[in-house]
Amino acid sequence: MTKKHDQDTDVSASTAVVAKTREKAATLSQEVQETLEDLIVSGALKPGERLDEAELARRFQISRTPLREAFKALAGNGLVEMRGQRGTFVSVISMPVLIEMFQVMSVMEGLCAKYAARRANVKQRQQMRGIHERLSELLSHGDHERFYEVNREFHDALYAASNTSYLSDQTRALRRRVTVYRRHVTFQPGRMAATIGEHLAIIDAIERNDPEAAFAAAADHVTLLQDDMVDLIATLAASTPPDNA
Repeated sequence: MTKKHDQDTDVSASTAVVAKTREKAATLSQEVQETLEDLIVSGALKPGERLDEAELARRFQISRTPLREAFKALAGNGLVEMRGQRGTFVSVISMPVLIEMFQVMSVMEGLCAKYAARRANVKQRQQMRGIHERLSELLSHGDHERFYEVNREFHDALYAASNTSYLSDQTRALRRRVTVYRRHVTFQPGRMAATIGEHLAIIDAIERNDPEAAFAAAADHVTLLQDDMVDLIATLAASTPPDNA
């Protein structure tokens, strides 16, 4: 009886160790995933850049197993591409696909604003108004980096004010996919000032409990961002000398 009890105890202890090890590996993989995601979204890791597995393993002081799990999760989110023997690369979005993504996002953000006009509580509306006032102050200071970060707070507050689950999650995920491109647009001359006016139209419609006006204002805001993005990329392409120049 004692021998069997000892064996059962050993099995239970081994199972607990395995479970704890797996949990630790999963947590480590999640932390690496979040770090890499932040680097991609911030533009520190640029579209098309190869993610050197050995170098990243040394940098994070981890084995390659949690790193590869992080790569898989990022690939599932569309932020990286795993190309077999060639390695893993930060995803590059083609212009036609990028335009499609902005078109879809304009509808999704419009829906978030529409629901916010119907469902947002007083605190949520006050939060959006407060963030808008902070953005106006940052505009006067010309602080592009801080403006971009607070602008992201505004959109997160809009999604939260919609009081939806699936819609807000999917809108936030799509926004992260195109964040690098939106970031470049934000820094273009006149874009911050235009953002202030576009946000104000969204807030006013929500505070008036006007779902259709809120939808139109939020959808137009993303559409105008798309137009500015297309102009920016066209300008960059025109200023790049041909290979045989």
